[in-house]
Amino acid sequence: MSLLRSVGRSVKEDTKEALMVPVDLAREVGYTVDEVRNGRMSPVEPVKTLAITLGALAIVLTLLFPLYWILMSALSGSGGSIYSSGGLRLLPTDVSLQPFVWVVGDLIIPAYAISLNIPLTDLAVVFNTPQVTFLDASAYGVESPSGFKQFFVNSMTVAIPTVLIAMSLIVPGAYALSRREFIGREKILFGYVLLTQVGGGLGIAMLIGLYTVFVQLGFNDSKLALSVYYAATAVPFNTWLLKTYMDGIPVSYEEAAIVDGAPPWRVVTEVILPLSKAGLATVFIFTFLTGWTEFVVAQTLLGTENYTLPVGLYSLISEYSIPWARFSAFALTFAAPLGLVYLFAQRYIEGGLSFGGVEG
Repeated sequence: MSLLRSVGRSVKEDTKEALMVPVDLAREVGYTVDEVRNGRMSPVEPVKTLAITLGALAIVLTLLFPLYWILMSALSGSGGSIYSSGGLRLLPTDVSLQPFVWVVGDLIIPAYAISLNIPLTDLAVVFNTPQVTFLDASAYGVESPSGFKQFFVNSMTVAIPTVLIAMSLIVPGAYALSRREFIGREKILFGYVLLTQVGGGLGIAMLIGLYTVFVQLGFNDSKLALSVYYAATAVPFNTWLLKTYMDGIPVSYEEAAIVDGAPPWRVVTEVILPLSKAGLATVFIFTFLTGWTEFVVAQTLLGTENYTLPVGLYSLISEYSIPWARFSAFALTFAAPLGLVYLFAQRYIEGGLSFGGVEG
């Protein structure tokens, strides 16, 4: 629980810092202007800082231009910003949210009748809840919305078991390989390195054999079986990553906890895991993305009813045409949650990938 509280506090602090960015920026600009006016700072310094900032902003905007182009394609009713014959056009001529409405579909909480029986009588009290409409697709001219919501549910029912299965193996495996000496430890580490380097390639090369095995066992359209496969492919790399991060935690912390009388399970939950939260966050995100974004195996093994989001996106492509506006809106809606996760978890990912130890 202490680990969850620590993550919650960190997310709260990150949110607060993000909201305070405009205030801090205005305060810093005011301080700089005051320093220049009073002669305590050379005017060259803020100009130099501004030039570097504008240069960095230009690079960022250049890198984000493809994303902007996709957004413009989604906002144009026909996706014409991609194949326009009139030259480069940075803004769509006819802005329309219809492609996004088509992706999301109806967002309606239907009315329910709740019946409560009165004890010792044959009477019942019935409460009717109102229908709550957040979005009515038909009001925007969309009569047949996409299957995004079903694809989203399928992706969640694949990604969540993937994370649970993989983390239940990664965390104890990483701790054992980092903190314990046992027979065969070096060979296991070598095997993990081997699978980390060539596992992805082997997975694609063995796809036909994997499909045959799944069909023979009756698992070819099972989301749980797919989650087990994703978890298996995520274990080697992420175990090695978390093990390397745990190597940087001083052993003296564990020894101090043991001297204080803490049992082994408390040493792990109260010392190792809280100090490994950056590594755990990184591993968690990588594992989740394995089940959330993988396409090839999911497209091969799953039937139409169980399509995940990447396969659902690919299914929009017909033999002769691509509905660019709807395709772009679907892709952006699919990618938006991942962008938010990276935004709030960036600090942990950087710390987890740095393989650093504990400061202080």
